[in-house]
Amino acid sequence: MEKESDLTAKEKPNNKHAADSFSSEELVSPVKKAKKSEETGCSDGGEAVAAVGNREEKKEFLVEAGVAEDKGARHTMEDVWVVLPDASLDFPGTLRCAHFAIYDGHGGRLAAEFAKKHLHLNVLSAGLPRELLDVKVAKKAILEGFRKTDELLLQESISGGWQDGATAVCVWLLDQKVFVANIGDAKAVLARSSATNELGNHTEACNPLKAIVLTREHKAIYPQERSRIQKSGGVISSNGRLQGRLEVSRAFGDRQFKKFGVSATPDIHAFELTERENFMILGCDGLWEVFGPSDAVGFVQKLLKEGLPVSTVSRRLVKEAVKERRCKDNCTAIVIVFKRV
Repeated sequence: MEKESDLTAKEKPNNKHAADSFSSEELVSPVKKAKKSEETGCSDGGEAVAAVGNREEKKEFLVEAGVAEDKGARHTMEDVWVVLPDASLDFPGTLRCAHFAIYDGHGGRLAAEFAKKHLHLNVLSAGLPRELLDVKVAKKAILEGFRKTDELLLQESISGGWQDGATAVCVWLLDQKVFVANIGDAKAVLARSSATNELGNHTEACNPLKAIVLTREHKAIYPQERSRIQKSGGVISSNGRLQGRLEVSRAFGDRQFKKFGVSATPDIHAFELTERENFMILGCDGLWEVFGPSDAVGFVQKLLKEGLPVSTVSRRLVKEAVKERRCKDNCTAIVIVFKRV
């Protein structure tokens, strides 16, 4: 059954963190019981709101996020997602922190569910900055968080007798610095305007938004990935898959392929949030099979200019992918909008 739920949280300076009610035992998005979406037939995770900013420069951005999912032509849904407008959890600090992620499972959803529950907590525990922003420290914490999560996941899969895997695209927003980390073929795309006017407002009406892919696909057929796999004794079959079976070369889990060079080490990209950054789209490979980056940015931009809420925009994006463009895979998208206030 397709579900819809409302997800709203607003963070203001000196307010109690919206995530205080989350236990460290279950890292899930703060959603209510879902209801069916009459408009689209796809599940809508609703909308989340957070304020982030550099208080010394008196700048602040309102961050709104909407998420939607649809299982497409598949019999089961193996995507899971996280939307945490306040991702401080049990690690409070002066730095505002938000977290968004999509985990695309294969062979089942156990690996995706495990990563959803543990990755962000492991990144925080590894030292994600909470007081003073240090890019190198933040990247190191993200790398360690991925490593630790995969290590624990592999142990869990052995004891549980399962071999699921999951790709991931994750975003951490620390004040005005955005960190994007990915493994596999899920992508993050940034919509950036070429200029702003004197008031700091976007001028995309005259200058179309540019789509910037922030992630790098990890597939066995790509030279850098192929080299690592072959050095580990893996074989790329004529169908482009590792051992004839696995298309991606980096993922959580997939313990039967780890000895052949499959890695959970992410690529990490960081950038400063300015008035030129309009929004981001996170999507599993199902979305990007039917949408090109510029195409998706144009589609979302048009709906936002119509004044639609970001929850509706994400829902329309997934509906377009599945119902109109015939995406055959599971399809999940998170739209993150940046607004200066």
